[in-house]
Amino acid sequence: MKKLGLLGLLGAVLLGCWEPGDAIRCFDKQYEHKGKCCNRCQPGEKLVSECSDTEYSDCTRCESGHYQQSWTKERHCTPHDICEDNAGLIVKTQGNATHNTVCQCQDGMHCSDTSCQTCVENQPCQRGFGFVAAKAVDRMSSPCEPCAEGTFSNVSSKTEPCYRWTSCEEKGLVVKVKGTDSSDVICESGKRSSLSVLIPITAVVITCLVGICIYFLVHTEEGGCSCLPLTPAPLQIEEGRGNPTENQQPMEDGEDMPHVQETLLKGQPVAQEDGKESRMSEQEKL
Repeated sequence: MKKLGLLGLLGAVLLGCWEPGDAIRCFDKQYEHKGKCCNRCQPGEKLVSECSDTEYSDCTRCESGHYQQSWTKERHCTPHDICEDNAGLIVKTQGNATHNTVCQCQDGMHCSDTSCQTCVENQPCQRGFGFVAAKAVDRMSSPCEPCAEGTFSNVSSKTEPCYRWTSCEEKGLVVKVKGTDSSDVICESGKRSSLSVLIPITAVVITCLVGICIYFLVHTEEGGCSCLPLTPAPLQIEEGRGNPTENQQPMEDGEDMPHVQETLLKGQPVAQEDGKESRMSEQEKL
């Protein structure tokens, strides 16, 4: 009797410590149900009924607007997120049976917090700064960053990024003005660049030649003979010089003869210019 009592006590202890799940080991894509390993439903599906001794688990596709992204034994799929327009959200990636819808802020807006359930307007990025769209989801402030070397932004905008400088070499041109963080490179033709150097040089050479010519012309005139017309001096008649008409040079046609007066000297008439007194000796006056 004592042996039977000990066996009964041992059996009760063993029965109390035993659990049905301890005896079953299921795979990762399975789950235990009533002592059996049932298959989980694959991503994009939900469970309809558990497995039995004669049937496998029954699964069905998630309904439209819902998704299931992992192996599951759940009987319901998760609804897609809705990108609310009045919250400033738009659809970035449309959801399907295995993935949720991904929302993002509209152009010119950024997330108000890390959950990005709502958006707020960006402050404009100034000239020399560009909008970085990839950071709009993660940051709570307007994601403007300075344009790196080789890029520029010449407008104040809530959406425009920094753009790369124009490559003059790819267009067969040369750089005329180097770009900055707020202006693009200015290109020009290589031939035109040569002309821009040649034209000033030609102008300087022509100016020098003209100056040399003017110099020689001026000095040539200074060394030449400049003749001025001579005007005959008025004729003066003195006493005892004889007939004035003999010593007087013949006058050309058109020249005026000086007006003279006749006086008597020793009984002989003498011509005298107007305005001159007669020269007579005191004896003749007597």
